[in-house]
Amino acid sequence: MNAGERLAPEQHDTLPEIAEPAENPLLIGHRNEASGIASAYRTGRLHHAILLHGPRGIGKATFAFAVARHLLAHPDAASASESLVAPDPQSVLFRQVATGAHPGVLHLTRPLDRDGKKFKTAITVDEVRRVAKLLSMTSHDGSYRVVVVDPADDMNINAANALLKNLEEPPSRTLFILISHAPGGLLPTIRSRCQAIRLQPLAPDDVLAVLAALGEPVPEDEAARGEIVRHAEGSPRSALLMTRYGGLDLSQALDAVLSAPRFDVAAAYKLAEAVSGRDADIQFGFLNETILERIAARAGEAAMAGELRHAQALSGLWQETRETMRETGVYNLDRKQHVVGLIGRLREGLV
Repeated sequence: MNAGERLAPEQHDTLPEIAEPAENPLLIGHRNEASGIASAYRTGRLHHAILLHGPRGIGKATFAFAVARHLLAHPDAASASESLVAPDPQSVLFRQVATGAHPGVLHLTRPLDRDGKKFKTAITVDEVRRVAKLLSMTSHDGSYRVVVVDPADDMNINAANALLKNLEEPPSRTLFILISHAPGGLLPTIRSRCQAIRLQPLAPDDVLAVLAALGEPVPEDEAARGEIVRHAEGSPRSALLMTRYGGLDLSQALDAVLSAPRFDVAAAYKLAEAVSGRDADIQFGFLNETILERIAARAGEAAMAGELRHAQALSGLWQETRETMRETGVYNLDRKQHVVGLIGRLREGLV
């Protein structure tokens, strides 16, 4: 999709010339989960709130909008198709959902600030209050109303408490879809009111299929393609950042610093300089996300191995790291010091 064809509003993590989830008609991977939701809808077993969780960039938001379109396209559940069928991008329904104009779909994500120049660092309570307006309207054909919170991790505490009230007394024929990269950070009371569905990282062939669908050139050399797929770890977004924004070099440099016998401060500063330029916002965000994913992955490994104290410590490191990232954005702190500090804490946490 070219930039001139964009339908969906820009978001805080928009990549130039790449379709937003709301305007992406392709759902690659997650076949079993898609079939499960379609079946639950047909048989009247669809939960009122779904928590879609899994690593960043694997298509959770794209999945959420595919579900929303499915419900709206089939208001009579009993006659709905047995799978999430690829939509017609030229249909009125598709374009309304993509542009944010459909009266039955509300997409809650980080809003712009008062000046309309920068995105806020959190989903605010004012955003969540928009849910009440949506729920006050009745669909003319009795179809569902769908609220997509993308990601729920970005809600501040006031927003989370406001959403909880809606989840506690859900109206009929309303579906809340909460997207989360790290559900452990959500309020336990929110998690308990949702059906948790974990989406897995995509298989290597599916990652390459997404890149092909986007028209993204990949190396002809099999070893080079393998390096991209390995470092992407099942995330098409990461793979795209590898091929287009130098993410592979950044990921390899991070690996080298983390695996060195001693903390090479000079190498860490060199990596920090690569993502601290005026035009390096995407690269800076990529490195931050990669560090968070490394911490989350190690925490999961520790928990599976029964190292509960270490897993808890890593969970605390994840929260601390995320807050440091937020403060860097809010207060415009020095990016180089931020990155070097994060890498140092990551090395300590992985020991």
